Amino acid sequence: MLLTSGVSAEQSKSRVRAPELTGDAWWNTGGEPLTLRGLRGRVVLLDFWTSGCINCLHVLDELRPLEEEFADVLVTVGVHSPKFAHEGDRESVAAAVARLGVEHPVVSDPDMSLWQQYAVKAWPTLVVVDPEGYVVHVAAGEGHGEALRRVIADLVEEHERKGTLRRGELDWSEIARTQREEAERARLDGLRFPSKAVVTAEGRVLVADTANHSIAEFASDAETLLRRFGSGERGAADGAFDVARFAEPSGLALLPPHVADRVGYHLIVADTANNLLRGVDLRTGSVRTVAGTGRQWRDGDDSGKAGEVDLTSPWDVRWWETAGGVVIAMAGNHTLSLFDPVEGTISRFAGTTVEGLRDGEAGEAFFAQTSGLAVADDRLWFVDAETSALRYLEPATDDAADGERRYVVHTSVGSDLFTFGHRDGTADTALLQHPLGLTVLPDGAIGIADTYNGAVRRFDPGTGEVSTLVRELAEPSDLVVTDTGVLVVESAAHRLRPLHGDTEVVAGDALAVRRPPTVLGGGEVRLTVTFVPPPGEKLDDRFGPSTRLEVSASPPELLVDGGGVGTDLERTVTLADDVEGGVLQVVAQAASCASDAEHPVCRITRQDWGVPVRIESGGASALPLVMAGTPAE
Repeated sequence: MLLTSGVSAEQSKSRVRAPELTGDAWWNTGGEPLTLRGLRGRVVLLDFWTSGCINCLHVLDELRPLEEEFADVLVTVGVHSPKFAHEGDRESVAAAVARLGVEHPVVSDPDMSLWQQYAVKAWPTLVVVDPEGYVVHVAAGEGHGEALRRVIADLVEEHERKGTLRRGELDWSEIARTQREEAERARLDGLRFPSKAVVTAEGRVLVADTANHSIAEFASDAETLLRRFGSGERGAADGAFDVARFAEPSGLALLPPHVADRVGYHLIVADTANNLLRGVDLRTGSVRTVAGTGRQWRDGDDSGKAGEVDLTSPWDVRWWETAGGVVIAMAGNHTLSLFDPVEGTISRFAGTTVEGLRDGEAGEAFFAQTSGLAVADDRLWFVDAETSALRYLEPATDDAADGERRYVVHTSVGSDLFTFGHRDGTADTALLQHPLGLTVLPDGAIGIADTYNGAVRRFDPGTGEVSTLVRELAEPSDLVVTDTGVLVVESAAHRLRPLHGDTEVVAGDALAVRRPPTVLGGGEVRLTVTFVPPPGEKLDDRFGPSTRLEVSASPPELLVDGGGVGTDLERTVTLADDVEGGVLQVVAQAASCASDAEHPVCRITRQDWGVPVRIESGGASALPLVMAGTPAE
């Protein structure tokens, strides 16, 4: 049943009993497993996430106000269902919980058992279970904070009236407080999950000390801490070095001296969780906001005056003289932006916001959570974490008809959203696993922080060969070249370490995302996307159709008919029966507004799915997806 009208969650509720919670390890519960039976009388919110998914990280921030508002009735349980092999390791989950400051209970779902029992098809997915143990609401993607607040408030009112609601904080609240106090005592004593680093002309090493919400400056020995920019408390305050605040800063870039002199700051910081760019004056230590509003980009224009444009998880930044500005890896919407610090503007530089891997014209290319940038003359190298790919952008050999410079995207290593591994050799067969950083090595090769493989890899652009420089690192996230060698930012070990090791060749196997493919039959398949506006809202059709659906496939030949853009949230597509499988890429969008207001608050809900499918005779002829609403009857 496709729901696209203002039907309330209560009216459309189907009595689907929530499957019991299972998993191989728990965090923030004192090690004790939780059960839905034991949580009866509470509203339970299941957050299906994985630590490398940028949208999942956005949701963690969206849930914090809800957890505070409904602290005595709401229990959030993070269900960590891994995309990559590394994410299934207990140590990896434990590091993610600590790094991201997750205080609610988390269960590890390494074999994706709970994922399958709840019929989840996207990261992140949120499932609301009522105090009687029934699934009453499902929402895929991010941006559902206000909608969830209304759903939860309605459930609290209903079950308080029925006498089926229990109130009172549970035991892990004290566990969370203890963890916060321990983290506070450790704060600023050393690095805590650092992410990126740069070296100044004087040889000092600047490090984005992500979980300490600050920028650490070390002497040239990379060990002697000279000063910090930022108080260490999470926030978004400008001012002097000791009062300014950041939130999970990541990328760092030094401006050329002639540009720094004009704008009055030297260092650009990608203040990731604040959705801002910050400028740091290295002489005075003062910090200022130079781009972003602090709001997360959801839809619409992402170009204009820098202080008026919404950003979304800027992950890395790099000055590129060829483009005349600072390139921003906008991980949150899978694009690259260009910041002109002198003019004070930001513009879309490359990408379409569709997550995937597609080369060609910069404006038509697909990216997937670009997380690291490096410049080598006229090439901008970058790593796409979600496609485990090494790629580059360079000027086209001919300009556009209007004289504007054109740029083209190429992929050196990597193939799609679901294939990864640790394999050396020729670029067309080599495999990475969720790389987050890179640099140009002194010999001109590209050094890659191959994060989930715990390795540093080397790509030779001349020969097209990939090799391994060092293994058994704890989530390396960046590399930086100094006068004395190369430093690795070893994030989960909370340190910088010199790069030592002889080149080796690893003959590893290809791995695939653990998520099971959806088995469909060749021929016609009915695709439906469920969207129900939250309580108190209705679809906004004042200016035309309120919904939009875009369908494509990889490989393209998988989709015989039914691709492209339309306004209905259901469509019949035709799949090739002579293609073994691939990925259906579905992008759905819906506009909704408050239903009883003279000047209603309106919003756009959008979700991207990359659905791995396998074509088999007798496979399903329907593909239901839920953007927001109740389970189909």
